[in-house]
Amino acid sequence: MFIEEAGELIHIYTGDGKGKTTAALGLAVRAACSGIRVFIGQFMKDGEVSESFLPRHFPDLIEMECFGRPGFIGAEGPSGEDLALAAAGLERLREVIRARRHGMVIADEACTAVKFCIIREDALFDLADLAGGAVELVMTGRGASERLIARADLATEMLSLKHYYDTGIEARRGIEY
Repeated sequence: MFIEEAGELIHIYTGDGKGKTTAALGLAVRAACSGIRVFIGQFMKDGEVSESFLPRHFPDLIEMECFGRPGFIGAEGPSGEDLALAAAGLERLREVIRARRHGMVIADEACTAVKFCIIREDALFDLADLAGGAVELVMTGRGASERLIARADLATEMLSLKHYYDTGIEARRGIEY
């Protein structure tokens, strides 16, 4: 099933606050509950996140793949492995969008991948062009450019007003990951 109303749009969730991936996953669940097939591609993540169980709860409606490795990218920048995984991830997203089997495609942390020079921003514009009003495309991550925001139909900036990290509370499974 595909989205029927206003046509398929481009969403961006960006900013330094918590909730970008959470917002995208909420859309995925809402879409799946409406019978819309969703593909989630996560850049810079290796599958060790709670949402990796979504396909088990929504078989035949939500598919998910990760295009990252364990750990973080340090001051030295992305490794060759980071670049290769991201390139393969972009190609996989292109394949999924071209196939038109999913009404929604989520490129989680795609904006962050641009910020860390793992993928080029033009690749996100290419995905938006490829979606071409036929697939709802959702992109998340810190640092979305003004140019990318201008291309989107919906852009939301998550602004942190207060965060419990500042008091020493560590990331918790099921809440932050």
